[in-house]
Amino acid sequence: MEWFELLKSIIYGIVQGVTEWLPISSTGHLILLEDWLPLSAGTSPEQSSAFFSLFMVSLHLGSIMAVIVNFWPELWPFKRRKTLTASGAPFDESSYISFFSDSILMSRSQLRMWINIVIAVIPAGIVGVFFDDFFEELFYNPFSVAIALIVVGIIFIFMENYIAGKENKITEMDQITWRLALIIGLFQVIAAIFPGTSRSGITIIGGLLFGLSRPLAAKFTFYLAVPVMIGANVLKLFKYDAGINSTQILIIFVGMLTAFLVSILVIRGLLRYIRTNNFKPFAWYRIALGVFVLAVAFAGLL
Repeated sequence: MEWFELLKSIIYGIVQGVTEWLPISSTGHLILLEDWLPLSAGTSPEQSSAFFSLFMVSLHLGSIMAVIVNFWPELWPFKRRKTLTASGAPFDESSYISFFSDSILMSRSQLRMWINIVIAVIPAGIVGVFFDDFFEELFYNPFSVAIALIVVGIIFIFMENYIAGKENKITEMDQITWRLALIIGLFQVIAAIFPGTSRSGITIIGGLLFGLSRPLAAKFTFYLAVPVMIGANVLKLFKYDAGINSTQILIIFVGMLTAFLVSILVIRGLLRYIRTNNFKPFAWYRIALGVFVLAVAFAGLL
């Protein structure tokens, strides 16, 4: 029934909104949810499968819109000169460069940040463009997800023990160099290959390993998600060649809106949490879920 498919889309949106930004793998959870609560919005199994791929794209785009809304002032580098001078308070002219005209200024620090973001997404972008279908066919299954959940959970625990008591060397976005951005970007390649790794989780691990504070590692991860997720999902949109009906459009809208709203709350909550706490609870959750999935799979229930 249509109402039941809409209810499923809300559940999918909630799962996506929660798991995309926590380091526990949204793709891994959605693969499992697809097994346990499949959407039946197509007229045939083949069309349902094609629609599900499109639905996943919409959920991810809903989540990424939450990042843009949450961090718009920090992400948008352009400022109008009259806005900066309207209050009468002086501003540092050297911190900005003119963009096309003297009335539009670009923040130098935000420009550097975006250069670093572009550099960081190049490795995962190359893998996504040329090998996405290959790795999806190879590893897009519950067993691979379970292994990735466990392995990255263990790495998180070791990482937290390693950095415990150490002073964070990098606490501001301006301190991230292009070389460090590239290194962190290389960690994203792992998530691009193995579902269940968690793009946010593995990127945060890379940041922590090289001296970023937890809040900065999380925030840089959120920023990296903007071009990575938009690029990856737009690429999948271009590959979609099946038809779509009004019911499917409604399912997409409801799921996307749910993912957007839940993502906003989760992002804000996570940033508050990690100011005074570590990532170990998420690591133990990953391990427990991975073991559970393996047990269910070996029992023939998955």
